[in-house]
Amino acid sequence: MPVFPEEPEIHESLPGPGVPFPRESDAQALHAPATGGAPATAPTTVTAAPAPVPGPRPAPPRPAQPRVDRSGSPRLIPKPGPAPRRPAAATPQVEVRRIAATPAQALERADDAVDQLLDSGRNPGNILVLTVGGAHPWQQHELSFGEERYWAQLAEGGDVFYADAALNRPVRREVVVLVVNGGSPTRAAETYTKALARATGLLVVCGEAGPAATGVSGAAPGRPVTA
Repeated sequence: MPVFPEEPEIHESLPGPGVPFPRESDAQALHAPATGGAPATAPTTVTAAPAPVPGPRPAPPRPAQPRVDRSGSPRLIPKPGPAPRRPAAATPQVEVRRIAATPAQALERADDAVDQLLDSGRNPGNILVLTVGGAHPWQQHELSFGEERYWAQLAEGGDVFYADAALNRPVRREVVVLVVNGGSPTRAAETYTKALARATGLLVVCGEAGPAATGVSGAAPGRPVTA
């Protein structure tokens, strides 16, 4: 009979010193198939992305090329200039109304003109009466109470004020009535210019005064209206 060599016996190796004996549960866990849960994954290694390589710097903007018209010659674009200024509003012109009268009739014509202005609704404090010759009777009456009281009425501005045409106080009222009851034509022309400067809306001239009457050059212009 043939002789077969004996199979070597396999003995379980014992763990070395310091190595704990395997537990039965560990052995079962190694041989048992994984059921449920997330499968064990190998640790992943995160690789940092390479830093971007800076590209070339942008070139400075090129100046705009001049436009070329059809004829082929370059046409430069004009730079915008300052905005045009608007014309200033024209100053309203004072209306001039003339009443024909001799020096002897001028005071009476002026009183009638003042009455018509008050009847039309004008405020008495907006009317100034200036005389070229002698003082108006109402001026003489107010001065009889003293100059202080007389000038106080001018400051209050509540009534028609009567004064000499050579008034040197800065007074302006809506309506000025110039009474040419005497004086030379030269003085009448000068007082006309001053009276026109004191009026803001209407100048009533009772008598002969102003450039339309004397032809004096340099007098202030107005819009003559014959009444």
